[in-house]
Amino acid sequence: MADANPIEQLNPETVFEKTGNVKVEKKEQGSEVRFEQKERGLEKKAEQTKMEKEILVDKNIKNGTKLDPIIKKSPSFQERRAKEIDNILSSGLHEVFLQLDKKRQAEFKLKGEETVSKINGLLNESKIKIDKIISLIKKWLKLIPGINQFFLEQEAKIKADKIVDLKNKA
Repeated sequence: MADANPIEQLNPETVFEKTGNVKVEKKEQGSEVRFEQKERGLEKKAEQTKMEKEILVDKNIKNGTKLDPIIKKSPSFQERRAKEIDNILSSGLHEVFLQLDKKRQAEFKLKGEETVSKINGLLNESKIKIDKIISLIKKWLKLIPGINQFFLEQEAKIKADKIVDLKNKA
């Protein structure tokens, strides 16, 4: 009996008690014995959540509360331009962003969003102040630890030129 498989010696009910939602069934086919694991209760949970959703919908209709469908509106000009500015600023910085730790990633992302918002505001003015745009980009890029000053200057000017071209196209 020492050679017997320890799983074969277990009672399926004790296995069920130890594992929670898993039921172990012993099946004998000829001289072969197999153990199958089956999950219990998942079908009931799926049916319950479906029924709960239906009850919620019924209650809302009876109470006169209307379930409004989600209406997707097209983004405004400002939102589209902000998205394009964000794409310009983030281009080429994906790998640098991934190398930052989580805290710096969050700070970099937040500051980047602020920069996009400020640049978008500057583009609303009749006269573009490219120096302010470059300054904002440089301030944002300085959050990257150990960034080369020449790379910073060059990248800020390239990105600012693309943003000004974006303004001129509109």
